[in-house]
Amino acid sequence: MAREHIRHWTIGDVEIVRIVEIFELSDINQVIFQSCGHDTVLRHAWLVPNYAAPNGALKMNFQAFALRIGDRRIMVDTCIGNDKHRQAPIFHQIQTSFLDDLAYAGFPAESIDTVLCTHLHLDHVGWNTRLVGDRWVPTFPNARYLFNRGEWDFIHGLVGREGAEVDHLPDSLQPIYDAGLVDFVDTNHQVAAEVRLEPTPGHTPGHVSVRIESAGRRAVITGDIMHHPVQMAEPDQKTNFCNDHDQAIRTRRGFLERYQDREAFVIGSHFCDPTGGWIVRDGSAWRFQGEET
Repeated sequence: MAREHIRHWTIGDVEIVRIVEIFELSDINQVIFQSCGHDTVLRHAWLVPNYAAPNGALKMNFQAFALRIGDRRIMVDTCIGNDKHRQAPIFHQIQTSFLDDLAYAGFPAESIDTVLCTHLHLDHVGWNTRLVGDRWVPTFPNARYLFNRGEWDFIHGLVGREGAEVDHLPDSLQPIYDAGLVDFVDTNHQVAAEVRLEPTPGHTPGHVSVRIESAGRRAVITGDIMHHPVQMAEPDQKTNFCNDHDQAIRTRRGFLERYQDREAFVIGSHFCDPTGGWIVRDGSAWRFQGEET
């Protein structure tokens, strides 16, 4: 059961809950990165065993986060989703207990009032909708879905390009728009008194991280400015999925500088356990000091 992987953090008056859809997908070095072999990983002993196998094979989660702030219930990303046609076999027509796990954690779908996606790649928007009969309907019918107009236009601009993965447009994005549930917001939008979007472009043009501040504490949910903690030790690593590699590297380095040395509790959108922790300066780069819950 995925419920054993539910995690909770408290930042002041904000509860953050992690819901995992795919747990510890392994040996993803070549899948995610252009050049990050096992030998590169093993230069950084702190990655083993939590974030890499003893042979240097990286591992990662696919997961989403729910925020409880008083009466507010906010989703940060919505993972992959059931029943969806995808090019990658690991995502194709999967069946998971994601919604049941979310309800078990105290966030039934009808309670969610806001859905915000760090960006509009398919593994961050899938549960925006669910299949009912032969129709894709909003999973969170009482929520406003917060998208960035530039991000929306960018994803739609990929249609027809060779190799572009845009199967999620008709099943996970367009139905939300057609239902009138989309609010287009700026990349620095204030979602609630305690929650603000933080522009972190590069992976995609409208990519955001999510900053949470309450009662003198601060946390940041990364989104895909980093897919894996190895990018703290090797911040110039290029992925196979970033739109603007140079911008992504600048954004990542700026993020690491900004939040190093306990400036914020960092929650990695794809990090395995411990998913949350602290950025620690380590010579000319950084390392992740994970904190178990």
